[in-house]
Amino acid sequence: MHTTEVVSTRPFTVADVMTGTVVTVPPGAEFKEIVATMERWKVTAVPVVGSGGRVLGVVSEADLLLKEEFHDHRLGLVEQMRHLDATAKAGSRRAGDLMTSPAVTVAPEASLPQAARLMAARRVKRLPVVDASGAIQGIVSRADLLKVFLRPDDDLAAEVRHDVVEHLFPLSHREVGVRVDAGVVTLSGAVRDTALVPLAARLARAVEGVVDVRCELTARGGR
Repeated sequence: MHTTEVVSTRPFTVADVMTGTVVTVPPGAEFKEIVATMERWKVTAVPVVGSGGRVLGVVSEADLLLKEEFHDHRLGLVEQMRHLDATAKAGSRRAGDLMTSPAVTVAPEASLPQAARLMAARRVKRLPVVDASGAIQGIVSRADLLKVFLRPDDDLAAEVRHDVVEHLFPLSHREVGVRVDAGVVTLSGAVRDTALVPLAARLARAVEGVVDVRCELTARGGR
């Protein structure tokens, strides 16, 4: 009788997929300077960075468009109170006043699912990546989180075979087929311990870049 200890490779983190070169602006950046920066670098938001590289907030296109939205529309007192933050931003000229603060940030060591859940929960398209002191290290976008799904099928097959099949089925791993097509893993063949089959499927599905798993493993006959 033997005990199987499941060991997997280090999962991808935000640091693995983030963009390390970040376009930022200081709190004193003027409105037109911010717009020009976004246009030049083809970005839709920029972190506002203070001393020591600390992220103070983020200015997005939505923040800037408030000025256009209220440009020809004079609000009454009641409506101004309802949209206090928006009207304040519409009358502002500098990044420190225009930005959304505090910024929604993520740590470099955060997992990709953690970053994805944070984006969904806070309804943002990108997250500044900061260290323990709050200094910017990079930026991660929705597109960055999808990069793992561009991993070659051969790489996925090799990882599933090494980290899942060979580890769970040391005596019968040579009889297990691992095929990957467009990110979909198919496990086939016969194994001695069928109780581990559901775990094999679950671990294969957890490999970064795997889209789905089809498990066709059966019980091996004989002793």
